Formats: sequence, C-alpha cells, structure tokens
Amino acid sequence: MDLAKHEFDRILIIKPSSLGDVAHALPVLNGLRHRYPHARISWLIATGCRELLEGHPQIDELIPFDRKRYGQIGRSIRVTGEFMEFVAGLRERRFDLVIDLQGLFRSGFLAWASGAPTRIGFARAREFAWMFYSDRISPGDPDEHAVVRYYRVAPMLGFEDVPIEFRLHVPPEARANAGSLLADAGVGPGEPFALVTPGARWETKVWPARKIAAVCEHLYRVRGLKIVLAGGPGEMPDCRAVAAAADVPSGNLCGRTSLRDLIALIDASSILISNESGPMHVAVALGRPVAGVVGPTNPRRNGPFSANSRIVRHPLPCSPCYLKKLSQCRHGHACMRGVEATEVIEAVEALLERPLRAAEAGR
Repeated sequence: MDLAKHEFDRILIIKPSSLGDVAHALPVLNGLRHRYPHARISWLIATGCRELLEGHPQIDELIPFDRKRYGQIGRSIRVTGEFMEFVAGLRERRFDLVIDLQGLFRSGFLAWASGAPTRIGFARAREFAWMFYSDRISPGDPDEHAVVRYYRVAPMLGFEDVPIEFRLHVPPEARANAGSLLADAGVGPGEPFALVTPGARWETKVWPARKIAAVCEHLYRVRGLKIVLAGGPGEMPDCRAVAAAADVPSGNLCGRTSLRDLIALIDASSILISNESGPMHVAVALGRPVAGVVGPTNPRRNGPFSANSRIVRHPLPCSPCYLKKLSQCRHGHACMRGVEATEVIEAVEALLERPLRAAEAGR
C-alpha cells in the first residue's frame, strides 16, 4: 500500500513523555492535521504531561497513560486487569494508523495491541520495539535533531511539504492564573520579566547558582526585567540558591505552578533562561526567546529548535556523555562549571532588542 496516497480516518500518536520530547513531536501533529483535516486524531500521553496538550485544537482526544501505575503489571492482579482494559479500549477505537514516536518496547507493544493495520515506528527503535511495526522510518544522521527525526514520518504519509511548525494552546484560564501568580511575584500586568528555571531532573544539567544569579542581575539592572524563578517541587533548592546568590529582587514561584501555569508563564515572559530541559522546548513551541546552557547532552540533537534561541556550552572531549548524576562524572562537572555568566549574558543580549532603560542608557 502507498501510505502517502492512502486516506486514514482514525489516527493515534504515541508519544507519552517527556515534556521536551512531546514538544518536539508537535510538528508531526500539525503535519497530520494538514494532511488529514477530517481525521480523528488521538494522542497517547503520560498523565504527567497531559496538561501540555489539553485543549489543543488539532487533537480530538487525549488518552492518558499512567506509566508509574502500569509499571506494576504482573505484580498486581488489579493493575494487570486495568491494563488489559486499557488495551481493550485502544482496540475499540479502531485506529487505522498508529505512529509510535517513543520507540520503546512498551510503546511498540501498544501500537501493535491497538489492532491498527498500519503501525509506523523507527527502524532502529530500542528494546526491539521495531518488531511491532508494519512500516518503519528509515534512520538518518544519528546527530540530527529530535524534531527532524520525528518529522521523517512526513514523506511516508505525504505531508513533507508542510513546514515544520509548532502549535501549542494556552487556555485563557491558565493565562489568568499566571497573572495572579506574577502579581504575587511582584510583576504587574504587562510588565516585562525574565523567567528563570534553574533546576533539572538530571543533576548534571544544573548550572551553578552563582552564575545564574549574575545573569539575573544583568537582566534586572541593565535590561530592566523583573526576575521570576520557577520549577517543580523538587527544584526548590535550586531556585532558593539562585534567589540567595542574586543581589537583585526576584519572585520565587518554584513549587507553586502546575504544568499549565508554567506554560502560561513562559508564554508571557520576555525571555527564558534555562538549561536543556522541558521548559526550554516549551518556550520554543510558544515562540519565546530562550538562552540556555547545555553540558551533558548534544545540542544538535536536544537543543532548542529555534532561531530565536542561543545555546552556550563548554565543549570538552567527554561531552556529550548523557550522564545523569554528578557522582558518575569523573571531570568535576567541567562542562557546566566551565560556562561563564558573561557568555550567557552575551547570548541574552543577542536575543533581546528592547532599548535600555533611560537611567541605564545614560551611564
């Protein structure tokens, strides 16, 4: 069957996590919606990432997948039964096309278990997931960006002429709640601010607090931007360390925002200062400027996919290493510690085009 000419009516995208990876897959959704304007498109999403896609106008249905709970399959009779019901629910939807962009055994199995006759995934998917696919995406450059890698499905389905485009929905209620949070952080309506997300799930992705603080001081004193810190509950120590090190006021919203709130905060910000983590890629999807620091990962594969961004890194022979814990690093975290605040400030200046405040311009 020539997939590029075939018309599909019920489509499932499998890309449950993580936050940044889901954002990277948004252009595929956009391409599918252009190619199949009348199809019903569903997205299987991890419960923790669901708020990123809720209300998206190009998605007809979100199918939440509780990976942590289903991890008890085989150890809990109840959970095993729930998983079987979940799979039965997929089959009842009678998908005729499933695209697995996760590429792991679990996602490949779900693609096969859905009963869809056309199941597309990567030829080099890990954990033997490729066995579950009817059609396979040919491998490209191993260093190509994740967005480009996912979009390799486009020629197979006939939408390669649709430009790579990110679309992300910010609900009005999220904007309103973000306004209330910003007021608590000392930012008035319409007042420009820099959003700073210093934490990360990987210890090795965290840039030293004193250097982040120096960038915050520049943004506040030279660019006239209020400083707002944000992150999940586990990142509160990172945010507190930056707030303590910075010699300028900041509003700390760390641990106070839902994912939906964070999306709205990013959308309202003048610039995001981040490491290679989920917020960076959400900012790209929203078209916001991003200045970031990358160490243990490869920016060609995992950096922001946007011309409205600047990445600073300290290249070393051992980088990228993809190590997650500092205890695994034998080089004293040199890839991140070697990046200076002045380098990130230069990146910020390349992105911001607002004129200096009058008081600062006269110095």
